Amino acid sequence: MCGRYVSTRSPEDLTRLFHVTEWQPTETVAPSWNVAPTDDVYAVLERTPRGADEASVRRELRPLRWGLVPSWAKDPRVGARMINARVETVHEKPAFRRAFARHRCLLPADGFYEWEQVKDRTSGKTRKQPYFVHTTDGQIMALAGLYEYWHDPGVKRDDDPAAWLMTCTIITTEATDAAGRIHPRMPLALTPDHYGAWLDPHHQDPDDLRALLTQPADGNLDARPVSMAVNNVRNNGPELLEEAAS
Repeated sequence: MCGRYVSTRSPEDLTRLFHVTEWQPTETVAPSWNVAPTDDVYAVLERTPRGADEASVRRELRPLRWGLVPSWAKDPRVGARMINARVETVHEKPAFRRAFARHRCLLPADGFYEWEQVKDRTSGKTRKQPYFVHTTDGQIMALAGLYEYWHDPGVKRDDDPAAWLMTCTIITTEATDAAGRIHPRMPLALTPDHYGAWLDPHHQDPDDLRALLTQPADGNLDARPVSMAVNNVRNNGPELLEEAAS
């Protein structure tokens, strides 16, 4: 799974890297070295503005809440359990198949955390050692995601911004390379030449879409042990990425 990641790029950098045409400076997300489920995260997506022609698709940078809430959910708290979607079944699971067909996004990341069960040499007890997994060249990852709209039944007017909650999930696959030595699952990503096809809401063939997905950096990943401080979601800062003794 992917349960924590790092996203510290500025919105100005993200709009340039992902060729975004629409971003509201009032919609900002603080840099985070310990992104956790239910946090707001930046997402790149393409959609048609309300009331506009279907051809008027624009690429946006928007904050979404991590943890997908299906449109039919009765309680938005269900999103905390839907932070990941398995690529093997994402096109058929009721919670994700609509979003996979029409609401795909990219979630920019500097890297992600995974945990390995290790035995402490001194105490003999088992603990979870966090690792930071990142590209070997330091380039940004464009994690493959889905997003969805959830309407709050307590808000009567559809044009009230408070009526809508936008949430997202990360698509995962079997882990390989550095991540595979630590944890059996890892997030999928898109290469820049496939951003457009993945984000295009008119592109809906499941097999074609799944063929676009790949390992981050084509598997050119490195992993280093980091401080146990990552385990506490309240801890946040660049010091979390410093290498620790394994």
